[in-house]
Formats: sequence, structure tokens, C-alpha cells
Amino acid sequence: MLTTSTRLKLQSILRRMAEGSSVSLSDRVDLQRFAESDRTIYSWLRRARRRQLAGRRLEGLDSFLDELDLGSSEPDQHYSPEADDLGDWFVGADPWLRRD
Repeated sequence: MLTTSTRLKLQSILRRMAEGSSVSLSDRVDLQRFAESDRTIYSWLRRARRRQLAGRRLEGLDSFLDELDLGSSEPDQHYSPEADDLGDWFVGADPWLRRD
């Protein structure tokens, strides 16, 4: 469980990231550490990354699809069974779904 101050700090980092503002390496490392252990933060990170790549505020159907958090936040990310381990795709998933 996150403390209020930690949650607000992470949301501030995510907001800056989504707007395309600079985010320090240490902030990104902290954010990634929390995202790897908390599915909600992982989802926030994906949304921020998607908004950053869009370069504009999402509206209408784009906003709806973003809120559903479907698909990859990386446009060039595709699963290749020959080269990728399927377990790596479930980083940030609920513990019952992850493969250890």
C-alpha cells in the first residue's frame, strides 16, 4: 500500500512524463520500481507513456481507449515467439497471473 505522499510524488512524475516535460533518471527508476510491483502504477505508467507519444491531449474515442488501457504503450512493440519469453509480457500483472 502506498502512502499519500508517495502516490502524489509518483502521479507528479507521471504527469510531467505525459506532458513531455523532463523527468530525472532517479525519478524514472523510482517509478519503474513501483510499477514492477504494483499493477495500478504499471497501468498509470502505460497511460502516461501513451499520452507522451500522442503528443497531445486525448479526446473522444482516443481518450476512452486510453482509459481502457488496452494494447501496448509502445507502438513498435510486438510479440515474437521465437525471440521473446511470454512471461516477460506479464510484468506488472496481478500476482496470480505472473509466472515466476
